[in-house]
Amino acid sequence: MIVYRLSKSKYSADLSGKGAEKAGGRWNSKGVAMIYTSASRALCTAEVAVHVPLGIVPFDYELVTIEMPDDSVTEMDIKDLPADWCSFPHSDSTQKLGDRFAREGKFLVLKVPSVVVQGEFNFLINPGHEAAAKVRIVKTEPFLFDKRLFIK
Repeated sequence: MIVYRLSKSKYSADLSGKGAEKAGGRWNSKGVAMIYTSASRALCTAEVAVHVPLGIVPFDYELVTIEMPDDSVTEMDIKDLPADWCSFPHSDSTQKLGDRFAREGKFLVLKVPSVVVQGEFNFLINPGHEAAAKVRIVKTEPFLFDKRLFIK
């Protein structure tokens, strides 16, 4: 399976999940390592855009194409999510789900619905899983954001 990740170039080769571990996110608490990826390049772009203030165009990003095994993916069904799963700012209910996924270590990857683009999916990789070594970067390339996405 191929997934995508947009990151600052200095972190593009890092598949440790340390960035998410340090900052936390919708699907993990601070202190829990996680690699956030998306099903498409377009979804990656949208996911970054919602975190950048209008008027500021992100620069020095790279698109990372990642290959991972298909046989270690579990899916979080939208009907099983808490009512506040797509709230802004995000609640800790989704963090608890992601933390449990990482802690239990049953699966390498958790497929979750995107809040940013309905009907699309993100893939959370547990870097602490025994199969994490099978996750590999296939390609890294510079990525330029279209300025129109960030104009006021």
